[in-house]
Amino acid sequence: MNATERFLRYAAIATRSDAAAASTPSTACQFDLARVLAGELRDLGLERVRLTDNCFVYGFLPEDQPCLGLIAHMDTAPDFPGEGVKPQLHPNYDGGDIVLPATGEVLSPDRFPDLRGLKGKTLITTDGSTLLGADDKAGVAEIMAALERVIASGRPHGPVAVAFTPDEETGLGIAGFDVEGFGAAYAY
Repeated sequence: MNATERFLRYAAIATRSDAAAASTPSTACQFDLARVLAGELRDLGLERVRLTDNCFVYGFLPEDQPCLGLIAHMDTAPDFPGEGVKPQLHPNYDGGDIVLPATGEVLSPDRFPDLRGLKGKTLITTDGSTLLGADDKAGVAEIMAALERVIASGRPHGPVAVAFTPDEETGLGIAGFDVEGFGAAYAY
């Protein structure tokens, strides 16, 4: 499964955090994505895959080299609805306005000048009714796609420690991170 397919799958899973909560995860729905990711890590053959009571997902791809860590967060901002996400694909973007079908809101290169440099690319947007969740489900999708590619290639590689964390949006999620158990001195 490529990163786009993974992102579309993950974006459809509600993971909105709650800044008013005192626990981690701040919302139980974050476990829905965590369980999917733990299962996919196991399916890829990673070792030491675990899902903690605080909704952290860890996995390890071993080799006898210094370890590279990859981390992304699963939650989405609490400011907008995160349930019922309907990602919109815009293949071969023409460089013009993008109309979000649910609201009629327009993403214009005049308002968002970076769009001009994306002509010819495939863009993914929300339909306008919800948050898309690209921060950081796109990072989750890229990590999973990279793991799959590294494993499928059969090429030598260093060890890779993977973690998916809850509640980045509230600022509280990292408090329960198991640094020692993660197994990497450095991570991206």
